[in-house]
Amino acid sequence: MRGIRVLSFGGPEVLKLVSDAPVLSVSSGQVLVQIKAAGVNPVDTYIRSGTYARKPALPYTPGSDGAGVVHSVGEGVKQVKEGDRVYICGSLTGTYAEFALCNASSVHSMPDNVSFSQGAAIYVPYFTAYRALFQRLHAKAGETVLVHGASGGVGLAAVQLAKAYGMKVLGTAGTAEGEKVVKQAGASQVFNHRHDGYIQNILDATGGHGADVIVEMLANVSLTKDLQLVANKGRIGVVGNRGTIEINPRDTMAKESSIVGVMLGQASEGERQEMISAITAGLQAGFLSPIVWT
Repeated sequence: MRGIRVLSFGGPEVLKLVSDAPVLSVSSGQVLVQIKAAGVNPVDTYIRSGTYARKPALPYTPGSDGAGVVHSVGEGVKQVKEGDRVYICGSLTGTYAEFALCNASSVHSMPDNVSFSQGAAIYVPYFTAYRALFQRLHAKAGETVLVHGASGGVGLAAVQLAKAYGMKVLGTAGTAEGEKVVKQAGASQVFNHRHDGYIQNILDATGGHGADVIVEMLANVSLTKDLQLVANKGRIGVVGNRGTIEINPRDTMAKESSIVGVMLGQASEGERQEMISAITAGLQAGFLSPIVWT
């Protein structure tokens, strides 16, 4: 079987295309999926570099997100069958290969209106965005949500989800192309975070009150700005971070604001089932539609 293998931790050069990756077969409760598209997430690069908390045994095949067609199912698997189009929420063997072996609970039917490329962009982006907005930040219809760094996978998913649930959505991006795609995803206003004065522009857009909810993609750069932008009793969810930052705790005291961490891997089984139900329904209805950059 062809696939990408990592033989040692390091930079992109450690990714090796091989033709002799282990051949896979299903056991009870498992599904073998023929991969048509694989998702690439920042966490994949952290794991590959060897700097992430979780280190797989070497050699390994990267990738947790993917979409494809069910090749075979093990004993006891009822929810999908051979030939079904599916998206994957985690794999036992990695998705950067022709086939991926998964627990049946990680394989979900994919609506016909979702392409394989879109299906590969569902799991980490949409599940993380849903967890941030609804399970950690408890966002509600009518609130103003700022997605700080909205042009990436999780950011675009957060924009779509927040809009679908009746929130006013503001987003930021660092390029004109990024601004365009965030607007396409449903943000009512988009701000370039490289421009001077964008903080004041966002405050003006909220009538000076700030955002009730902020989804933060790069906390070591923007958390102090979030504390300026958050409304009284507002909530900030840290989805991404690449370093340390110093904040003044008085900034949280003055507004009684909250800062919470968001980690998809901390979701309970019940919370995962909630995400699966909500996101699959959104895909079927068409108000969630992964945007694939080309």
